[in-house]
Amino acid sequence: MKQQVRTFIAVEIDPQVRRAAADLVGRLSACRAGVKWVVADHLHLTLKFLGDVDIRDIAEVGRAVQAAASTAAAFDCTVAGTGAFPTLQRPRTVWLGVTEGADRLIALQDQIDRALKKIGYPAESRSFKPHLTIGRVKRPSRELAELTALLNEHADLQVGRTNVDHVTVFASELAPEGPTYHVLAAAPLGERR
Repeated sequence: MKQQVRTFIAVEIDPQVRRAAADLVGRLSACRAGVKWVVADHLHLTLKFLGDVDIRDIAEVGRAVQAAASTAAAFDCTVAGTGAFPTLQRPRTVWLGVTEGADRLIALQDQIDRALKKIGYPAESRSFKPHLTIGRVKRPSRELAELTALLNEHADLQVGRTNVDHVTVFASELAPEGPTYHVLAAAPLGERR
C-alpha cells in the first residue's frame, strides 16, 4: 500500500518579517471579507508545490532540492507591498510581495524546478512570482471592495528583510483547524558571494 505525503518546497522567513506580516493581517482582518488568514508560524515563500508524493520518493526529492540549492549563493530578500491573485478587484489569494532579491528567488525556483523535472515532477506552467501568501478568500462578498481598498493603502508597505540561506522540503498535513507542517529535508544554499 502506497503512503502519500503532501509535499512542498519553501523558503522560511525571519521572525521579524513574520511579526510584521502578522501585524498587517490583524489590520486587514478587521474588514470581515471572508478571508482565511495564514497564521504567522505558517508564513513562508513557496517555491514549488508537489502535491502527494509517495513516501518512498521523499529522499530522492530531498537530494534533488539539495543539489539545486547548493548551486545558488545565500542572499537576502525584501518583503514589501500587498497584492492579490488573480487581481486586486477579484482577490482569491492575498499576498505580500518580494522586491529586492526577487530575481534570485526566481532563479532558485527555476533551478529547483529543473532538478525535480529530471526525477519526474512536471515543471511549473505559470511563471513564478515570489510572494508570501497571507490569506485566501473563502467566498466572494461585498466586503471584498473594502479588502481591495486596504490592500491599495498598503501597496508600498515595507515589511522587512529575510535571509535566504536554505530551502526546506515540507510535509503538510491538512486538518479542519488548519495545516500542520513538518520538515522533511533542509537544503543549504552555497556561501554568499
